[in-house]
Amino acid sequence: MVRDFSGFLPGGKATGPGGRELTALEALGWNPFFAQQIDADALVETPPVRVLAVHRSGLQVAGDGIDERIPAGIEATVGDWLLLDREQPGASRLLTRKSLIKRRAPGRDHKVQLIAANIDTLFIVTSCNQDFNPARLERYLALAFEAETEPVIVLTKTDLADDPSFYIDAARAISDRAEVIALDARGAEPAQALSGWCLPGRTVAFLGSSGVGKSTLANALAGNDSIATQPIREDDAKGRHTTTRRELHRNPGGFLLLDTPGMRELQLTDTGAGIAALFDDIETLATTCRFRDCRHETEPGCAVRRAMAEDRLDPARFARWRKLQAEDEYNSASLVQRREKDRAFGKMVRDVTKPKSRPKT
Repeated sequence: MVRDFSGFLPGGKATGPGGRELTALEALGWNPFFAQQIDADALVETPPVRVLAVHRSGLQVAGDGIDERIPAGIEATVGDWLLLDREQPGASRLLTRKSLIKRRAPGRDHKVQLIAANIDTLFIVTSCNQDFNPARLERYLALAFEAETEPVIVLTKTDLADDPSFYIDAARAISDRAEVIALDARGAEPAQALSGWCLPGRTVAFLGSSGVGKSTLANALAGNDSIATQPIREDDAKGRHTTTRRELHRNPGGFLLLDTPGMRELQLTDTGAGIAALFDDIETLATTCRFRDCRHETEPGCAVRRAMAEDRLDPARFARWRKLQAEDEYNSASLVQRREKDRAFGKMVRDVTKPKSRPKT
């Protein structure tokens, strides 16, 4: 039975290609990738639900006729799909993710922070002012490429820039695998410019610094002012945190949108493939060096250094590649070491607490 989903989507029912009405699960992003992980019997016994928000007290989930909060107990993030265990909700099964966006959490313990899962398109938002930073955009793109989600760079505040083309050209130069959209986040322009990605059953997310217009964009796509916004500081164009948590919003167009708090720190971890994809030109050059283990420093026959000498490679871009590689290797290695330490500590605890057999008399 197809349930009426219009209560979730103001303005009517969501429809897919050919005008077919989406089921409740499809409107939440359910697709064959997740369906093939579950059989018909399990579908009834443990209904699929999607995590809309993560609270300290538990997870807000929604499914076909389900919209409730369940206790914490599973390491899930916003966008995850679970098979809901009615008797023990905290033991619900986590389905394999189609994509996962993560970073090294702020602090010294090298923990990994899960940002969002199962995102189809990642809108990387920056503005045409002092916030624009190619190195930061490279970090976001590396995250997107690692997660195998589609990245789109969105430049906001074009109405306040003397020459928006400068920012557009600079953003396009970062990677030819990410489309660049420049717009005024207010009014009807975002809904028109981003409509090709905001399709029924799809999940999109905004990622970027505070004050770049993520919440304004979200409101423009929703057609209302349900998400609070704040102005930036005029002296340095820095923003204030408006969104305080990651949460999926269901929109009238039938798509889901994730608005995220601004990130002051974005440390990469386990993103080697994403960095390689972002700097594929340098990676390709490196394969033509004389020595396979070339460090691109003083070795003879280094194709990378030759490309810089011949102005075919920007030394600043090469330096950023080296920096991201070193950061990712350090954070990833530290994470592995921490896991090994945790396993060793767990084994010691089990050995100490194991009941000792009494000697025979």
